[in-house]
Amino acid sequence: MTSTNKSKALNISLWVAQVLLALMFFMTGTMKTTQPIEELAKSMSWVNDFSPGMVRFIGASELLGGIGLLLPSLLRIRPFLTPLAALGLFIVMSLAFIYHVSKGEYELLPINSILGTIALFIVWGRYKKVPIQPKS
Repeated sequence: MTSTNKSKALNISLWVAQVLLALMFFMTGTMKTTQPIEELAKSMSWVNDFSPGMVRFIGASELLGGIGLLLPSLLRIRPFLTPLAALGLFIVMSLAFIYHVSKGEYELLPINSILGTIALFIVWGRYKKVPIQPKS
């Protein structure tokens, strides 16, 4: 495989990762920012350990991070924001991982690890390997 083909394959892989991660965080972020806290608590026990404002903040972080994974790159307006959004989502997943470990909720760790790893892949790929060029 030539260098150009490798870059093209990596670019496609990054776009797939960006779209999937953006959809996931857009959905969960929207849910955490719009649903009543009581409804969220039925499916997410951790909600009871945080203030409603913190739950909404986490949701807003996920929602904005999901938007940031796609919009700057798609529009090619300040595309440097895409790896920063991915870094922010990695931090959210790292904090979620730490929280779940502290509560002994080990069954939730794989999802935090997978999402965090995908976010780091996007940071690495869009910052170092195949950055999106801004409009000229």
